[in-house]
Amino acid sequence: MLDKLSSALKKTTDKIANAVFLDKKLVDSIVKDLQRSLIEADVNVSLVLEITQKIKKVALDERISGIEKKEHVIKLLHDELLEILGKEKEIKLGKKNTFMMLGLYGAGKTTTISKLAHYYSKRGKKLVAISLDVHRPAAQDQLEQLGKKSNFTTFTDKKEKDPIKLYKKYQSKLKDYDIVLVDTAGRDALDDELIQEIKAINKIVKPTETLLVMPADIGQAARKQASTFKEAVNITGVVITRMDSTAKAGGALTACYEAKVPVVFIGTGEKPHDLEIFDPESFLSRLLGLGDLKSLMEKIKSVTDEKKLAKTKANIEEGKLTLRDVQAQLESAESMGGIDKIMSMIPGMGKAKEKITDAQLEQQQKKIKNYKNAINSMTQEEIENPEILEKQTSRIQRIAKGSGTSTSDVRFLIKQYKLLKDLIKNQSQLAEGKLDQKTLMKMARKLGKKGMRI
Repeated sequence: MLDKLSSALKKTTDKIANAVFLDKKLVDSIVKDLQRSLIEADVNVSLVLEITQKIKKVALDERISGIEKKEHVIKLLHDELLEILGKEKEIKLGKKNTFMMLGLYGAGKTTTISKLAHYYSKRGKKLVAISLDVHRPAAQDQLEQLGKKSNFTTFTDKKEKDPIKLYKKYQSKLKDYDIVLVDTAGRDALDDELIQEIKAINKIVKPTETLLVMPADIGQAARKQASTFKEAVNITGVVITRMDSTAKAGGALTACYEAKVPVVFIGTGEKPHDLEIFDPESFLSRLLGLGDLKSLMEKIKSVTDEKKLAKTKANIEEGKLTLRDVQAQLESAESMGGIDKIMSMIPGMGKAKEKITDAQLEQQQKKIKNYKNAINSMTQEEIENPEILEKQTSRIQRIAKGSGTSTSDVRFLIKQYKLLKDLIKNQSQLAEGKLDQKTLMKMARKLGKKGMRI
C-alpha cells in the first residue's frame, strides 16, 4: 500500500533523526526529496509546497537547537500529514440503516458493496443489497453473483428501467434487514443527468449514509467528484478502492481533505475481506513503518471462522492438535493478504519487511500452498496422527506425489507440527509448574536449533 511514498517518508524521517546538524544543505535535500515523493503520490502541488515550506522554516529556525529541533521537525511532518488525512469518521449504526453508494463507472461500487456485506455480516448484521443501476444490466448480474458467492441477499430487476419504481417494488421487504446497501448507476463522467437521477433516488431512499466510491489512482479529478457529489446529495463519507495497486492515492486522499469529506473505508484487494476502516493515525503509522496493530486485529477478525477457531482452541487445550488445525492457521494467514501485508502491520517489522525480496516472499507463499496441498492429500488418520508418517516412507512418498510437493516438504511439515505440539504441551505444563529446569533448557535448545519458521 503506497510503498513508494512509505519508503520515501521513512527515509526522510531517518535522515532527520540521524543528522548531527540540520544545516541548510541537508534541509534543502530533505525538502526536495519530500516534495518529489508527495507529488509522485498525486498530492496537490500547492499543498505540498505549503507543507514543505513550514518544515523548512522550522528546520532553519536558529531559536530551536539540537535534538529538540529534530524532534520538532519530525513531529511537524507527522502533524501536517495527519491533517491531510483528516479525522476518523465512525459509522454509528441504528436499528435500521441504509447506505447509498455513488461513483462513476469502474470505481468499484458493486465490489465495495460485497465487501461491506462481508464486513457487517461478520459483525452479526442481517443485510441486503439492492441494485438501482438500470442502465447497465451487467451491474445487476455482478451484484447477484457476488451475493451468491458471499452469501448475502440481493434484489434486482433487469426489466424495470426506472430506479424509483424498482426501489418501491422492494421497499416493504427492505424493512426486514438491519442494513440496506443501495447500488446506483455510474457514468463515464459527471453530468447533469446523473446528478438529477441521484438526487431523485436520494429523496426516496433517505439514506443514513451516502458513500462516494473513488479509485486511489483517480488523481486530481477526485477533488471535482468529491465536491460535486457533496453539493448534490451531501455525501457523508468516501471509500477509496485499489489502495493495494497504486502509489498515487494522494490525489484521492487530499481531495477528501479539501472537500471536507471524511474517508471511511479503504479497499486493499479483490477479496471480500479486503476492506479496512480508515483510521488516519493507524494509516500514517503504517506509512512511516511503525505498524498498525489495530487494523491487524480487524483483519484477523474478518478472516477468522469462529467455529473453526473454537475447535482449534479446544484441541490445543486438550493437547490434541492436528494437522487440520495447522492448515486452518495457514489459511487464515493466506486470507489476510500474505506475509508482506501482515509484516507491514506489526510494529517494528517495517524495516525487516524492506530487507525481504519479492522472490523470498513469493517462495514463502509457495511453501504455504505446498503444505496445504500436502495436508489435503493425507488420510484422516494421518491428519489426526501425523507421527505415523515418520516410520512409513511409502506414505510420505504417496502424499508428496498426490500433492505435487517433495518428500522433504512433507517431512519438514511433520517436523514443524511436532515442534508446535511440543511447545503447546510444554506451555501447558509450565503454566501448571510441572516443568523442571533441565526440560526447560532442552526445550530452549530445540527451539533455538529448529526455530518456528514456515
